[in-house]
Amino acid sequence: MNLKKAIQERRSRRSYLDAPVAPLSIEKLEIAAWECNRSGKLNIQIITNDKEAFGNLKKTYGLFSGVTNYIALVGKKEDPNLCEKLGYYGESLVLLATTLGLGTCWVGATFDKEVCRCKVAEDEELQCVIAFGNVKLKDSLKEKAITKAIHRKSKEIKDMLKAIEQVPNWVVDGMRCVVKAPSARNRMPVMFYYSGGVVAARIKGESLYEFFDLGIAKLHFELGVGKGTWEFGNGGMFEYEHSNFKRESAEGEHTNRNSGTEGTGDREA
Repeated sequence: MNLKKAIQERRSRRSYLDAPVAPLSIEKLEIAAWECNRSGKLNIQIITNDKEAFGNLKKTYGLFSGVTNYIALVGKKEDPNLCEKLGYYGESLVLLATTLGLGTCWVGATFDKEVCRCKVAEDEELQCVIAFGNVKLKDSLKEKAITKAIHRKSKEIKDMLKAIEQVPNWVVDGMRCVVKAPSARNRMPVMFYYSGGVVAARIKGESLYEFFDLGIAKLHFELGVGKGTWEFGNGGMFEYEHSNFKRESAEGEHTNRNSGTEGTGDREA
């Protein structure tokens, strides 16, 4: 299973089995996290056998059970695109874990940040975590009830893509994966704009965790297209590998990897 296939298979899981994750799977996650850190200048960490972070019912509200492994999403406080990058690279680890047969879940606030075993320097911050581990093939009754309670109707491509001209097949391929992306409370806030051979992605920036959603959606689009790269920042553009078009924002605004805005809020998907 590759990452694109994993997009179709992935779903949030909140109940984990009391069984250790295979050492080879942990090694693959650690290697991938190292590559993410090198590329994104982050400090993502794979934490295993920690019962404390999800052991406080006052923090988890009983939404999770059996969580002892998680991916700690840590980065520099001064990075203006920190949350977006953590979303982008964090989701790549989610999809890798899916290919390894593991369950995952993005967690924004329902864990005890104070007792997490990750290492955070003074100029860094722990933004959120991704729970992972072995799960049953089918959702438990509790998981089904939680999903039903918080799930919203998913958006379609037409709800997330604006264009004033016919879009090429590669854009449609990207959007097919975007509509499968997890987001805070399934709000799917990221809008994509196509014009003149250029795609841009933008959010309103009403909450901090919309920037995680932005990074996640960008990764899904990129995997769906199969060739090309994004620039970070709210309104950042996608450079299609075979495109010779001038890179102008679909909204008429030039952005670069150092652009972006900040927000406040909470996230769990």
